[in-house]
Amino acid sequence: MPSTVPSARLLALLRGHEPALVFTGAGVSRESGIPTFRDAGGLWEGVDPMEVATPEAFDEDPGRVWRFYDARRRQAAAIRPNAAHRAIAAIEATGRPFLLATQNVDGLHELAGSRAMVRLHGSLWQLRCTSCGRRSDDRRVPLDPLPPRCACGGLLRPDVVWFGEALPMVAFGRAERAARNAALCLVVGTSSLVEPAAGIPRIARASGAYVVEINPEATPLSPLAGERFAGAAGVILPELLAAAGIPMESAA
Repeated sequence: MPSTVPSARLLALLRGHEPALVFTGAGVSRESGIPTFRDAGGLWEGVDPMEVATPEAFDEDPGRVWRFYDARRRQAAAIRPNAAHRAIAAIEATGRPFLLATQNVDGLHELAGSRAMVRLHGSLWQLRCTSCGRRSDDRRVPLDPLPPRCACGGLLRPDVVWFGEALPMVAFGRAERAARNAALCLVVGTSSLVEPAAGIPRIARASGAYVVEINPEATPLSPLAGERFAGAAGVILPELLAAAGIPMESAA
């Protein structure tokens, strides 16, 4: 059984066909081996975010910023989705109205089969030209040369949201609409500290959704959740799906 036995209400919502929103953060990918921003031993340790993750840092030294992000890309390329990623894809595969809103940029949700999703903080695998604005997918590992350039000659940057930048309006708008319509909102592996993305589950709760948090540690969202499961999402989510009769093999 899961660490906390699921309520009849949660099981009914998992089995049902009402709209569901899943909101994920870096804790989901940590279970695959990608340390979070706050974890010791990760790529961020000893690195000042202001020197590698701001527009100003890129303007000052694009080579340094790109060496950091090329290392992140190489790390992500060597990692595979875990059971939590696959469980989320299995919920989508039931065919109910569904949206995954993720703060993660590593592409593991896509590898696990998720399709109905928005990337609130962008993607490591998409580049954007600082001159013409053109976006392109690029999965070369490593990138060569660094820093990469667009066909127009402009510098390419990672198409991720840096400190001081706004979230992509279209993606955030889709997440907001899904939050307002959701009957069930699963909040998985996020500290619920990074705004404005962290406001999405609160919008869901204010709109009547049943909010369920899955996270090893308590967060600012915990007192607002209808149920909370303290533990690894890669363990708890498959157990919840099994209790609700949702097969994991539904995922692509």
